[in-house]
Amino acid sequence: VILKIVVNLLTKAATSPFALLGAIVGGGEELGYLQFDYGADLPGDPGKAKLESLAKALYDRPSLKLEIAGYVDREKDREALRQTAFDRKVRAQKLKDLAGEGGPELSLDNVVVDAKEYPEYLTRAYRAEKFPKPRNVVGTLKDLPVPEMEKLMFANLQVTDDDLRLLAQRRAQGARDALLATKQVAPERIFLLEPKTLSPEKKEKQRDSRVEFTLK
Repeated sequence: VILKIVVNLLTKAATSPFALLGAIVGGGEELGYLQFDYGADLPGDPGKAKLESLAKALYDRPSLKLEIAGYVDREKDREALRQTAFDRKVRAQKLKDLAGEGGPELSLDNVVVDAKEYPEYLTRAYRAEKFPKPRNVVGTLKDLPVPEMEKLMFANLQVTDDDLRLLAQRRAQGARDALLATKQVAPERIFLLEPKTLSPEKKEKQRDSRVEFTLK
């Protein structure tokens, strides 16, 4: 019986080392990957908790090193990045007004455009774009309803594979930074990898928007 238990443990360590680590740390949580919201490059609260568990496991096993590779969902992350770029263009118009009022300095991330303001700032953002826009017979821009301006802006917002690759890299870097912030893992034990593909191997119950960890 003891021999069988030992064999099972060795098999699990070889085939799923992170599952074994998770079982040892507590809760049996799979620590081999970290999922992200679409378009996001920083882990949410569940991800932070997982990283803390992983950091503790590495702290208790100083001989282990960790490799991190970031990935994306080509379609869903691309759409999320387009939405983020669109929102920032609208908020940038309000930021110009706030800056002109001479109040406290704000970053674009802290600017909120409410529903009442949205049509005005969307119109400004639409007019500031460089793509060709519908004009009337005298050559001036046509006044368009909100849905049409949104549709034209989205149609002309391009998110390239390079943008997705940068997102994947930021995810890997964000995971590394969070591990280092625990002060339990030395920087020389964590390595960032450059994956050959933007999307990872498909795995059941795991979204492609993730980073994967490898123990060395």
